[in-house]
Amino acid sequence: QVQLVESGGGLVQAGGSLRLSCVASGRIFSILDMGWYRQAPGKQRELVAALTSGGTTNYEESMKSRFTITRDNDKNTVYVQMGSLQPEDTTVYYCRIHAYDVTYWGQGTQVAVSS
Repeated sequence: QVQLVESGGGLVQAGGSLRLSCVASGRIFSILDMGWYRQAPGKQRELVAALTSGGTTNYEESMKSRFTITRDNDKNTVYVQMGSLQPEDTTVYYCRIHAYDVTYWGQGTQVAVSS
């Protein structure tokens, strides 16, 4: 069974940094891309950062200068380093792996940024 387990969320002060980790387990074939999304209550889910299997990155424009997505293939892990965090970044962040015929989502990890 495929599982995506996120970690690294928590509470930080404005201007601080967090690194979110997503560890994938189980058999996943034909990955197209993997990345991070976020969704606040009552809002649509939006892209944070994505990374294709070929190494191409894609960021939401407003986050491009602050967030960096990386991966460790040996550990089956994808990360997003988030810097200069602001209260408006407070929400739930989700890991996603998009494969050829199926999309997998993690359960989400909470990020809170205090003023």
